[in-house]
Amino acid sequence: EDEKMIESLEGISFKRFMLHYNFPSFSVGEARPPRGPGRREIGHGTLAERGLTPVMPTKAEFPYTIRLVSEILESNGSSSMATVCAGSLAMMDAGVPLKEATAGIAMGLISEGKNNVILSDILGDEDHLGDMDFKVIGTENGITALQMDIKIKGLGQKVVEQALMQAREGRLHILGKMAEALKESRSGLSTYAPRFITHKIAQDKIGTVIGPGGKMIKSIVEKTGVKINIDDDGIVSIMSRDHQAVDDALEIVQNLTRTIEIGETYTGPVKKVMDFGAFVEVFPGTEGLVHISNLAEGRVEKVTDICKEGDIVTVKATGVDRRGKIQLSIKDV
Repeated sequence: EDEKMIESLEGISFKRFMLHYNFPSFSVGEARPPRGPGRREIGHGTLAERGLTPVMPTKAEFPYTIRLVSEILESNGSSSMATVCAGSLAMMDAGVPLKEATAGIAMGLISEGKNNVILSDILGDEDHLGDMDFKVIGTENGITALQMDIKIKGLGQKVVEQALMQAREGRLHILGKMAEALKESRSGLSTYAPRFITHKIAQDKIGTVIGPGGKMIKSIVEKTGVKINIDDDGIVSIMSRDHQAVDDALEIVQNLTRTIEIGETYTGPVKKVMDFGAFVEVFPGTEGLVHISNLAEGRVEKVTDICKEGDIVTVKATGVDRRGKIQLSIKDV
């Protein structure tokens, strides 16, 4: 539910990774009132987001929604490429399992006639006075995003090739410096991070977890305090800042969706005593009948001679009758 909903002509889609880039006026020594994000900020944020998206883990690997915020405090160069480098390190430090570390570098160009000089990691003046601002984002193994602004009519193939090769050298140098601080993503999340897990259940068990009128799923939420969602394909998502609550909710879901295995033994409370036998709850929401003939060896006159309501007993699953009712036995344990 934290994913960003995007409504377009093609319909509604959702985005689980967002990068927001903020460029306050004080970062370049100016004094003007803060306003909403401008065209430049949106563009820079989109470029950095596009460069990091290919290395993000899949939803199955990391089901969290991620919002990365870049606050530019000082700028005399490419703050969008700094956003990529800092964003990559920040997510790795937070425990997001990125496929690879990612860095970006801005390349410039000074041209005079047929003479061209490629500049690496351009400053503000080199961007303003130069002929090109070529941003290259990537990993050790390749490029993930590109953006080019030029002030001349065009670029020759050799100039582009040289710029890309020079950008690769610079990118690898930056990645090396980043690796000195943090080589790979941390193995686990902070204890203060909300815990989010997914669990697959059979589609025919979805109704069991939800319950009539949502009674069962509401009781899970009330009992544990978690947020829980069930997709049509049977993926149950459970989230809470209380890690123990997530475990408790998962245990309830697992118990609700467990299937009885013939020949296995189970321990549970006697829920109801009848003249013909006792109903035992083998796991929450699932009961079976121990017929009076299966309570003990020999003849049993009264069910209450062997067990009473509330007693904890160990039973063995012996079969399922034509109506799908579970048959249990105490004497065969």
